[in-house]
Amino acid sequence: MIREDELRQGPRAAQRLDVSAVGSLSALAGMRAEWDSLLDSSHAGPFNSWEWLYPWCRRIEPGRRPLVLTARDAAGTLVGLLPLGLETRRVTGARVRRLGFLGETHVGSDYLDVVARRGAEREVAGAFARMLVALREEWDVLDLTDLREDSVTVDVLRAAFSGQDVRLSERYVCPYDVLDPREPFDAFLKRTGRRDNYLRRRKWLEKQDGYRIERTEAPGELAGPMTDFFRLHSARWAEDGGSQGIKGTGVESFHRDATQLLAERGRLRLYTMKVGGRAVASVYGIVHGDRFVYFQSGYDPEWRNRSVGLVLVGETFKDAMEAGLTEYDFLRGTETYKSDWVSKQRRTVSVRVHSGTRAGAWFTRAEELARKGRNAAKQVMPGTWVEKVRRFRRRRAAVD
Repeated sequence: MIREDELRQGPRAAQRLDVSAVGSLSALAGMRAEWDSLLDSSHAGPFNSWEWLYPWCRRIEPGRRPLVLTARDAAGTLVGLLPLGLETRRVTGARVRRLGFLGETHVGSDYLDVVARRGAEREVAGAFARMLVALREEWDVLDLTDLREDSVTVDVLRAAFSGQDVRLSERYVCPYDVLDPREPFDAFLKRTGRRDNYLRRRKWLEKQDGYRIERTEAPGELAGPMTDFFRLHSARWAEDGGSQGIKGTGVESFHRDATQLLAERGRLRLYTMKVGGRAVASVYGIVHGDRFVYFQSGYDPEWRNRSVGLVLVGETFKDAMEAGLTEYDFLRGTETYKSDWVSKQRRTVSVRVHSGTRAGAWFTRAEELARKGRNAAKQVMPGTWVEKVRRFRRRRAAVD
């Protein structure tokens, strides 16, 4: 088992940073102010925030032990974090010790990474990599998923573990675009594939009794809008076998907690479209620095033909530009509606490192065999049956 005192005793001759660790949920709970200050001075993405990862530990993976590496300068100031968790998996009888990012499952966390003071990314990542090398007998697999493909951390890990089994694989495409707040909104619309339909549908909706769009961002006002969001998100995906993004009461509890904490930081934007007093569409967004992050949405299927989802997304673009934001990020997924609004893409990757133990190699081998089995089944199964199986699994996961 990795102990905090071991982490303090790691090799420091070639580094100026003091690397230590936080290894309990109670200690993690007390890090909020210091973590927030570091995040604000970094280029790290929104899902590396304390407000996202602490409720993930409580609601999604309460059994996983946090192992958050910290880096401090000579003055004791926190200049870097690597939010990891240690879990033990059993694969066909083998016990595998796996280190992975906190926030990696169930909640769609893109751009996970080291959190480092701007300009110190490579130095901080290097200090953490050296510590992980020194402690490689304490873990079998280091599994870091959903980093940006241009992350410094990727290069640093590949260099630190050169000669060992380091695997890099692609994960998701994330559509986004750069906004110019000085540009008139109509000029922006002309560059999209949605201008005419958006304007026509919005004009019709504006004539309906009780039409309005509410933006909720205050911590004490979230209960009703979040209930509307969960209902609309579930309704939109029900006919497709259920949502892959938000499924199960544990995930809903996580989002109740996370949105409250994000709102306390002024980072939450929850948009609700109402017609005749009833919510018909919702968008769950996060403001991170100068970026609007579109996280999830939902709408009433009875209003699909009125394009309520389209109009509400357009309104979030308008609001982002009026607020002076300079980027709109749709996160993972290449759905057509995203490419109609934005023109750029970035990708995420995963890095897997084997420490050299047999358990780590077997873990990856077992995954590969399981993947080949699933792919073989898909090849012999009619396409309609493949989709039915997917829907069945979504419904079962939602119930569980």
